[in-house]
Amino acid sequence: MKKILVIDDEPGLREMVHAVLTRRGFAVIEAQDGREGVELARQQHPDLILCDINMQHMNGYLTLAALREDPVTATIPFILMTGYADPAGMRYGMELGADDYLPKPFTPEQLHAAVEARLRKAQQIREAAERKLADLRDSISLALPHELRTPLNGILAYAELLATDAASLQPEEIAEMGQVIAESGRRLVRLVENFLIYAQLELLETESERVHALRQKQTPQAHVVVESRAREVAQQYRRVADLNLTVWPVALPMAEEYLARLTEELVANAFKFSKTGSPVEVSLVADGQGACLQVRDHGCGMTAEQVSRIGAYVQFNRKVREQQGLGLGLAICRRLTEVHGGVFQLESRPGQGTTVTVRWGNPNT
Repeated sequence: MKKILVIDDEPGLREMVHAVLTRRGFAVIEAQDGREGVELARQQHPDLILCDINMQHMNGYLTLAALREDPVTATIPFILMTGYADPAGMRYGMELGADDYLPKPFTPEQLHAAVEARLRKAQQIREAAERKLADLRDSISLALPHELRTPLNGILAYAELLATDAASLQPEEIAEMGQVIAESGRRLVRLVENFLIYAQLELLETESERVHALRQKQTPQAHVVVESRAREVAQQYRRVADLNLTVWPVALPMAEEYLARLTEELVANAFKFSKTGSPVEVSLVADGQGACLQVRDHGCGMTAEQVSRIGAYVQFNRKVREQQGLGLGLAICRRLTEVHGGVFQLESRPGQGTTVTVRWGNPNT
């Protein structure tokens, strides 16, 4: 049985709402002012709150603000009831976190419809969050063990051979084993770095001062960073001939280390999902509107569904093709762009390739 909290200083209205909702199968609890309503919400944790705006001691706006500041009550659906539904007041309520307005006077049918609609919306949001969490849990459980064990197995196996059979190995065999160990170690370092960067970016959402400080950073010679990182990645994939570069002198509002990571992830993704011999185009250009970093490949591409699901720990078609990494690359690029005030765009079609565009406004050129 869904529990509804009604906060109103008019006993007659509370009685009417109680009667209507009880007949509809809801459990109803009542509060005669905002202070009492906040305490009841914290104690009872109702499924939805109906709250009048004009009340003594603590009006509806203050009640809503107090509930949204408390993690225990912050996500409870909240409907403001008012006889003065002016646009400015409605906008202010929505800015505070109100989910809906119910103008007074209202009929029992209107009351029931508003309550049902908001509960249904809350249920849909909850189900979507649960599906996302389940997908994330499945992705982590499948990808993380593989990504950790694969390079570790290579390091341990060859290190053991070197420790036990070094005397019987040829110099070229030792060199080959050393190369495998080094590549596996770099893969592990990249994995750990990506995990830490993604975690840091997610935590930044609640730290506005740090976000502001990040946006003050500049890379005066962004073209140098983009070109050097793109060439390094092309060499790692042994596809220098496939790299097409177009870079203009541009200063970007992003720290050099983050710009380097952004470029590296986008270019590596392009090489990873395209065949040798097909071009990977990297451009950094600017005009009066701003600056644009674009990376385009002509590889396998993605479906619209896959594009919509891009996020941390999500990988596609793992059974079809080998993938390295936890699917953090594009998620990191998107978050880096957003944190630095840019716009991240991705266009992709199966069999035709993928184009990622990052835009910043008003750079210093």
